[in-house]
Amino acid sequence: MFVDLGFFAQAATSTAPNVWAPALAIGLGAIGPGIGAGYGVGKAMEAIGRNPEVIGPILVPLLIGLGFVEAIAIYALVIAFILVGKV
Repeated sequence: MFVDLGFFAQAATSTAPNVWAPALAIGLGAIGPGIGAGYGVGKAMEAIGRNPEVIGPILVPLLIGLGFVEAIAIYALVIAFILVGKV
């Protein structure tokens, strides 16, 4: 017995927007910077807690490093915006 599956083939190729691509881009792109920022700030606070007079030499590299970490998250946001435009 032959069953026509043409209707199901058309439904599988619908033009519905793929909303998962931008969500995954920003979600996965924020995991790494979040972990990195938490780890970096935690280690800096641990070093300052052990030796309070090193706050000056630690502060500037910490802020520069946090800027680089946040730039990665911003790149993920830009990619998500690009993917929103394509879907």
